[in-house]
Amino acid sequence: MQGHGYGGSAALRYRYRAVGFVLVAAHLLVVGWLTLRPLTAPWVAATSPEPLATIRADLALGAWEATCAIGGSMLLLAPLGVLLPLAGGRLAVAPLMSLSRTVFAGVMISLTLQLVQSGVAGQVLHVDELLLNSAGVAVAHLAVVPVVRARLRRRYDGPRPRPLRREEGHQSAAPTIPRVKTAP
Repeated sequence: MQGHGYGGSAALRYRYRAVGFVLVAAHLLVVGWLTLRPLTAPWVAATSPEPLATIRADLALGAWEATCAIGGSMLLLAPLGVLLPLAGGRLAVAPLMSLSRTVFAGVMISLTLQLVQSGVAGQVLHVDELLLNSAGVAVAHLAVVPVVRARLRRRYDGPRPRPLRREEGHQSAAPTIPRVKTAP
């Protein structure tokens, strides 16, 4: 029977998935509340469809301001890099596929937030926010998920069986098929 990349017991998978879904929903509610509130500012910056323009402007402000602005954008959706694979509930999955699925979901969530945010008073669309949010998801995924999955696999799969060694002295004869004759 094929395991379909899940690993661990069924009850454990469902528990991880339930916790993951609850944490993803809670995180998205907080992010939605933070990003979709109308701002009461006397001025609003223009939209920035040019990639990296806002990042360059942040870097021109100084090291501390740039760190706060760029780091804040990266940290906004970074927990999704860990929570989305947790909600998937899989332990044995290809790392590249897990990363690509997680980053794609992060990009789609960030894009949805940016599009909805452009309709809120005082909020504007920034391409750099999309890039930084996606980078935060990717960095969090790469930093946490492979290590945690490896530990969980070792814990729940038990010790791996040792491979059997073939002894060189005992070689059997080649298998034969009784109805097949040899060629002349």
